[in-house]
Amino acid sequence: MPGFREVVRCARCGNLVNPSSDARCKRCGADLHSCAQCVSFDTAARFECTQAIPTRISPKDTQNECGLFTPRVTVERETGSTAPTDARTAFDDLFK
Repeated sequence: MPGFREVVRCARCGNLVNPSSDARCKRCGADLHSCAQCVSFDTAARFECTQAIPTRISPKDTQNECGLFTPRVTVERETGSTAPTDARTAFDDLFK
């Protein structure tokens, strides 16, 4: 039975990132402490933020010093599996 895990992905390219240690995405170079990476980012909200901020932060995809920043975390299904070591084990696994 596959499990689930919480991950943080780059808003620009979708690469798995660790926002606490990396300042930029290793694949595309996007800033990770930016509005586009934040859980409060919403293009339909006032100033494009669901938090009560006094002024609009612009541009949304560059690094900023917002104190309300929380990285957007998603829950994904773990799809990796371990392959059986031999044919007999693979056959037996079919009928468990």
